[in-house]
Amino acid sequence: MFLLDISIQSRVIIGISAMLLLFTSFLVVFIYNQRKKLQYHRELQAMQEERQKLLSDQNTMLEQKVTERTAELSEQKGVLQKTLQELRASQSQLIQKEKMASLGELTAGVAHEIQNPLNFVINFGEVNRELLAEMKERVVNENLSTSFTDDITSLIDDLADNQNKILHHGKRADGIVKNMLQHSRTQSGIMEMTDLNELSEEYLKLAYHGFRGKHKSFHCHFKTAYDENIGRINLVPEDIGRTLVNLFNNAFFSMSEKMKLRAGGYEPVLEVSTRKKGDKAIVTVKDNGLGISPKIVDKIYQPFFTTKPTGEATGLGLSLSYDMIKAHQGELTADSVEGEFAAFTIELSYQ
Repeated sequence: MFLLDISIQSRVIIGISAMLLLFTSFLVVFIYNQRKKLQYHRELQAMQEERQKLLSDQNTMLEQKVTERTAELSEQKGVLQKTLQELRASQSQLIQKEKMASLGELTAGVAHEIQNPLNFVINFGEVNRELLAEMKERVVNENLSTSFTDDITSLIDDLADNQNKILHHGKRADGIVKNMLQHSRTQSGIMEMTDLNELSEEYLKLAYHGFRGKHKSFHCHFKTAYDENIGRINLVPEDIGRTLVNLFNNAFFSMSEKMKLRAGGYEPVLEVSTRKKGDKAIVTVKDNGLGISPKIVDKIYQPFFTTKPTGEATGLGLSLSYDMIKAHQGELTADSVEGEFAAFTIELSYQ
């Protein structure tokens, strides 16, 4: 009986052991499978991460290439835009040269045609004046009646006065013709890097001494403000110099006329300044003369338009100056209050 009980217990223990062993085996197999699945998922995740990194690196590389290509295209665009701008500037200068050449040929042709008969008028006028002086001297020295001598002398004096007026206006016309010929002379048109401050100062002195040579009583006070940072700019010195001389001479004339109207208490002042503003070089010429009437301010750049008395100017100065500044891709503008001041501003580009 005892043995039977042991056998049953053994069987139970063996059964339980077998079940535990089977459970353990299943558990081991389950854990092994779970580890394999976990390892698989880890490897899959690692592959995905590697693929993602590879895609990210490729995207970064592509973005870098796109950026480099964009920068290269932008640089090429800048070069092309600069080239186009230079071509447009060259085209404008060529057009301006053609206009100047055509105007110069026309002006020179007209001036030369006028110059020849005008020379005869002046030369024979001088001869006639000398003959009238000799005639008057002969009449005085001849033994003639007083009444006859007085009549002849009076006629000779009248003829002499008329002849002097003819000579005066003839010489004035000769000055106009010479001025037209001066404006029609050809230019070298060579652009070079130029110090705008030195150019302004040089032509200011030149214009002032030239004007003082014709108007001895004129005097003027200068106020100059030259920007040291303006540097050098690519331009045709002769063209900009002629423009400055025209502006200076107009200012001197305006202040000279104002001096005549105001006997005292008026001091002519000419302000000349330069400054750098971004990619622009700016020159301003301002006088405290008669100013410009609002009625004519839109006409001042028209060829042959002038407010100066007959014989003082041809009306070509501002017109040619405007065209020359335009040929430099610049701007010439005017600001004025009649009776107070007139200011002209030149804007030139560094590019």
